[in-house]
Amino acid sequence: MTYDLIVVGAGIVGLAHAYTAALRGWRVAVVERDHRCIGASVRNFGFVTVTGQRAGDTWRRALRSREVWAEVADRARIPIEHQGLWVLARRRSARAVLEAFAAGPMGEDCVLYEPHEAAQRMPVLRTEGASAALYSPHELRVESREAIARLAAWLSERHGVAFLFAEAVLDVQPHVVRTSRRKLHGGRVVICPGSDLTGVAAAALAHRALQLTRLQMLRVRPHAGFRLTAAVMGDLSLVRYAGYAALPQARVLRDELSSEVPQSLAHGIHLIAVQSSDGTLVVGDSHHDDASPLPFSSEEIDRCILRHLRETLDLGECEVVERWIGTYPVGHSEDSLVEAPDPSVRVVLVTSGTGASTAFGLAEDVLRAW
Repeated sequence: MTYDLIVVGAGIVGLAHAYTAALRGWRVAVVERDHRCIGASVRNFGFVTVTGQRAGDTWRRALRSREVWAEVADRARIPIEHQGLWVLARRRSARAVLEAFAAGPMGEDCVLYEPHEAAQRMPVLRTEGASAALYSPHELRVESREAIARLAAWLSERHGVAFLFAEAVLDVQPHVVRTSRRKLHGGRVVICPGSDLTGVAAAALAHRALQLTRLQMLRVRPHAGFRLTAAVMGDLSLVRYAGYAALPQARVLRDELSSEVPQSLAHGIHLIAVQSSDGTLVVGDSHHDDASPLPFSSEEIDRCILRHLRETLDLGECEVVERWIGTYPVGHSEDSLVEAPDPSVRVVLVTSGTGASTAFGLAEDVLRAW
């Protein structure tokens, strides 16, 4: 059978392209080398982040992707675990960053609260000694390891997208994709390789200085009754997320963090905590760049992440119930890249941790420009 679009890769970027094409009435096939998606798209927070994204295309795509996620989650019966974001500033310099952000164009609808006001709205925040807290209403959270599978199933059931799992793509030529089982013909091909930088996308990416970043994440069980009504971040996020880090005020904060928590900066740690329907928290993360990251976790890094978690949330006794490693590509100056090795082929890669947050907006841009 001939398809209008063949998508290589069933992560969120590939699924976003399949969804966007299916809405146009295109016949779509998605080819995935594994039996199900097991890469970065299911190893993350499931956190669709708008606030703090890099100004320009990333922020615009995040706003659009959040809209699409809300629509798709409702139609595909994907539960939204919670909405919104709290950024708790402990240092006065962190408050200055939040004040500058809230006053700018990307701070629209965000509210800066005094610590006691934040405590009233989110009682589990440890606001003693804090300087301020920013609340954003824009974010939403899904359980990614369930949402990605449900999204694929819904695309198949509702939109007739053909999914070919457990098929490695061996070669891509104009209008032809050869897998380990068959040959597919398509008007257009989108390769969404995710963390696979040495496969069929390698030639198109050869001139890029790309690596992978390895991150450590945890699932933590807090005390009974603990409840987050929104995602939570802290001071370290303000020097990690480009929308904050680009502000002049962030330089002062980075200098303080370099003096006070150099280990955390060295490990690329910044705190994100979100909650699942069973009450457990998904917590992370760290960042270490390498061409082929080793798959081994460091207890030292996990302890550091947990320390920042306890500084930010009133957890009481808690238990780590799961640990895992994630990877995603880095090394590009922007948060994504699109290569066109042929008029009928596109290679689309998110080169930051913004895949879940921007994929739908990115896919719309790619297909619109094509």
